[in-house]
Amino acid sequence: MSSYPPIGDHGLIGDLQTAALVSADGSIDWWCTPRFDAPSVFASLLDSERGGHCRFAADLSPQAGASGRQLYLSDTAVLVTRYLAPEGVGEVADFMEPLATSAPSGRHRLVRIARVVRGRVPFTFTCQPRFDYGRASHTLTLSDADARAAVFRAPHGDLHLQATAPITFEARDGDVWARCTLEAGEVAAVVLTSVPSGGAAPEPSTRAGIRDELQRCRAFWIDWLRACTYRGRWRDMVNRSAITLKLLTYAPTGAPIAAATMGLPEQIGGERNWDYRFTWIRDASLSVRTLIDIGFTREAHDFRHWLRDRVAAGVSTSGEPLQIMYRVDGDPYLTEETLDHLEGYRRSAPVRAGNAAADQIQLDIYGEATYALAATGDVGAIEGWRAFAGMLDWLADAWDRPDEGIWETRGGRQNFTYSRLMTWVAFDRGLRLAARFSRPADVARWTRARDAVFDQILDRGWNPKREAFIQHFDTDVLDASLLLMPRVGFLSPVDPAWLSTLDAMERELVSDSLVYRYNPEASPDGLRGAEGTFNLCSFLYVAALARAGRLVQARYAFDKMLTYANHVGLFAEEIGPSGEQLGNFPQAFTHLALIDAALALDEELDRAESRPPAAASARA
Repeated sequence: MSSYPPIGDHGLIGDLQTAALVSADGSIDWWCTPRFDAPSVFASLLDSERGGHCRFAADLSPQAGASGRQLYLSDTAVLVTRYLAPEGVGEVADFMEPLATSAPSGRHRLVRIARVVRGRVPFTFTCQPRFDYGRASHTLTLSDADARAAVFRAPHGDLHLQATAPITFEARDGDVWARCTLEAGEVAAVVLTSVPSGGAAPEPSTRAGIRDELQRCRAFWIDWLRACTYRGRWRDMVNRSAITLKLLTYAPTGAPIAAATMGLPEQIGGERNWDYRFTWIRDASLSVRTLIDIGFTREAHDFRHWLRDRVAAGVSTSGEPLQIMYRVDGDPYLTEETLDHLEGYRRSAPVRAGNAAADQIQLDIYGEATYALAATGDVGAIEGWRAFAGMLDWLADAWDRPDEGIWETRGGRQNFTYSRLMTWVAFDRGLRLAARFSRPADVARWTRARDAVFDQILDRGWNPKREAFIQHFDTDVLDASLLLMPRVGFLSPVDPAWLSTLDAMERELVSDSLVYRYNPEASPDGLRGAEGTFNLCSFLYVAALARAGRLVQARYAFDKMLTYANHVGLFAEEIGPSGEQLGNFPQAFTHLALIDAALALDEELDRAESRPPAAASARA
């Protein structure tokens, strides 16, 4: 089997239109440009031989006592990979300066700076791009003057390399290689610039210019983070999660993507390998609600406009007013294809680009969209309101039917309880918005629909034998998505029916504070294989415990969950049986749930600490 680093052995950098993963050994294993959902330039995570990579690292021997460490500069998205050895200490800083324009750009710069802080350290550089997921050939041209510039030309775009002294490039079978040795205090850099095919070369890079670029990048992130209102107990992790959510947001439209990658498996060797580089209404709406909660109102404003445009356009491949996901520019067409030439991460095939789940019916998205619009406190101009009200009028007639549900099962539609829950949210928040802004609405119709959904959840979503709310109306299987029930206000977090459901989940879905979505053996989802615990659900569980007053248990579960973060504080979609990160990485859903869990736990701990000791002890 080809060699693959662990999924979690990476840090994320980006410029708010593209993103790259850099491994702890200095290899860029994933980069798509000029957009998150564009074909890849480097994709060795999906095929270590055919995918392409760019490595810039110290050439030191572990057998001689060398070791490495990767970290972020505090409160930034500047990633530093440090190499330590008896003969010297060197490091490579990787970053992409956020683009100054909010317009889509075809040109993107990725900067790699090598520096030695002690002794003498040799570095090697290799660049092996494989355009269009490794399907397109390229040509290579080195500069004649000093061999410090090179360009890879391909049909889908060009990649320019520029280096500072003492680096000089060599051509090796269509790829680029270089080696240099730096003394203490010396610096060398390589700049990768993607441009449209046949586009003009970038301006020459200088040491001073690169140094200024690094300082502007640091200043951007430090300044952006000043808007954060979180002052709780887990500030470092919340800040890192907020930066990660920002890195996963496409600045020209304000649309967040679900994850930076595609095709990374939920089970090694399994088929649950999806493309997450798109904007899910559900994920994005909950992400924006969480960012509002910690002070990032500009991001909420931008997404609100994107979401209102989707509602107003009413264009979907399913014929519904909304579809579950779109491209970052609002395009609803996400045709799924299988890339059979790629072996997949550790031979976890198939590798899919695009996502056929875009055609699914998932009724919960209307609730999440309304939840996000209600959180922004602005429903926009009257035409936007009319489109929104028309969507709820349609939903009043269309809610009572089966769908594929939040987990996008491919085993047939069911009457999912979570879908009904969020349908209730749509009508509940819609009624609140109409009253708050005195907007025209069919209040009587929405009220009847809201109350009918509520009654149906209680009558059919509650299983008296299990003493719990269940996944769908024709099963007794539990589902961790229902951990959001108290969060959205459907039930009190201390309602006996909810506490009984929480107890049932703890017995069946929780393993040492880690939470499974559901049991696919008991509730077949149309896919082979199993999966790990779901990080989103593990953090939702923490928040539910905290709001239920189970503070000792909640804090233990939260602290335990944080130990599964990777070395720079990032989470994938799932945790595998050996504690490894699984699924696409990093996952926005996980990081928004981490923030929500921290907020809930801080709030309840503060409340408990303000009560008299006897009352606080009884509550914990």
